[in-house]
Amino acid sequence: MGYGFNGGFGGGNMQALMRQAQKMQEDMQRAKEELDNTEFTSSVGGGMVEIKMLGDKSLKSVKIKPEVVDPDDVEMLEDLIVSAVNDCMGQINRAEKERMPSVPGMF
Repeated sequence: MGYGFNGGFGGGNMQALMRQAQKMQEDMQRAKEELDNTEFTSSVGGGMVEIKMLGDKSLKSVKIKPEVVDPDDVEMLEDLIVSAVNDCMGQINRAEKERMPSVPGMF
């Protein structure tokens, strides 16, 4: 007793499905490359610390205003840097969700 598969999913439908999957993969690659090259900036402490990151999550620059550098309060500067980096990472994560094509199980 056969189940009517006749060697697959029916030629034309399978080819259309493969083309759709390939287009989705190309769209995802293009979106990823665009995101990776996008610059994200976070400024905290009233502009005392500024962080720039690329969408690939690499740190591009750190700018610290001299007046925030207080040898008696290094913890404040450390907290500002952590806050700025975390803010940039949050921006990147939100951009990933907005820009990347929706695929179940990803992001």
